[in-house]
Amino acid sequence: MNAEGRVYKATGIKLFWRMLLARAYPRFVSPIREKSWLFFETFLPLMATSAYVFVYKAVDAPPEFIGFVVIGGTMSAFWLNVLFGMAMQLYWDKEIGNLDAYILSPGPIMAILAGMALGGMVVAASRAVFVLVIASLAFQVTYTISSLPLLILVFLLTLLALYGMGMMFAAVYLAAGRDAWQINSLFQEPIYFISGFYFPVKTLGFWFAAAASIIPLTLGLDAMRQILFSGDPALGFLPVEVEILLLIVLSVVFLAVSQWALVTLERIGRRDGRIIERRR
Repeated sequence: MNAEGRVYKATGIKLFWRMLLARAYPRFVSPIREKSWLFFETFLPLMATSAYVFVYKAVDAPPEFIGFVVIGGTMSAFWLNVLFGMAMQLYWDKEIGNLDAYILSPGPIMAILAGMALGGMVVAASRAVFVLVIASLAFQVTYTISSLPLLILVFLLTLLALYGMGMMFAAVYLAAGRDAWQINSLFQEPIYFISGFYFPVKTLGFWFAAAASIIPLTLGLDAMRQILFSGDPALGFLPVEVEILLLIVLSVVFLAVSQWALVTLERIGRRDGRIIERRR
């Protein structure tokens, strides 16, 4: 409402931006209000990372491999956030009754998911930094950054593509209904192996690694490791420049597909009062 007492309605980009910030706000404050989450989502990933580090120490692996594990454990915070904070979110909102409000709201549902992504990135980043700092100090990991701007670019592109994929999964899980839990379980642990969270993905072979590159974390982890450890191309699956281009392509594709899927589901919901499920 303005100074003259008239109701002001935001439209276009202003409406999108306000919905984004409104949906991101609960993600910003949730760790403060539920402090137990900090323990489960920081110390537990740190324990899993430490286990792989001790395995490499036991077999006298090169020091770079310990760094590989630490970087993989750091990025696992974002992967778990995408699975449980993005992909499952619309399904959970439907179960508790919030999805109706999303569908009936004047703003696009893409803004709501973008807000979830922004809030999730910030929260996951704080936990990822905790794992990175503690593990690096505890295991004396040495980084030799070949290009800081390139590292930042790869990291941001990885998050953009990863959360774009999370938005796409949100639409898929919503359409799948109760099968969303099975799909989520299918994607959680195998991705650690396929994407090379704790070892160089090139060891899986070229074609297997190429197929795994559909997952942004595969390319992002590989590129970041090359940059963080002397820029040695022998450590990586593909040259960093090629992986950056592929991450850009994945970002565009995932965001475009998620936009199409969400608009389609929203149209079905407004028209039929249902989301894919059969009438009873």
